[in-house]
Amino acid sequence: MAKKLFVGSLPYATTSDQLREIFAKAGTVVEANVVMDKMTGRSRGFGFVEMSTDEEAKKAVDSLNGTEIDGRKIFVSEARPQAPRDGQ
Repeated sequence: MAKKLFVGSLPYATTSDQLREIFAKAGTVVEANVVMDKMTGRSRGFGFVEMSTDEEAKKAVDSLNGTEIDGRKIFVSEARPQAPRDGQ
């Protein structure tokens, strides 16, 4: 079963492809996505990476949490389910 990870404090210039390359060192990346602002089209500074197994996800968290990308320390943790929103 794939495990989704939250990646915070990304440099704004980071692309989804770069995120995929970084996490590929920890295992097979199913999907990597940097979240973009709908109005400006710029990165919001965080993203999500889905690893193919729980073991690879744990390895990614252990090895990449706190590492630097372009001078910024990133935060990597298991993603929590999105909270329901009112009015949608």
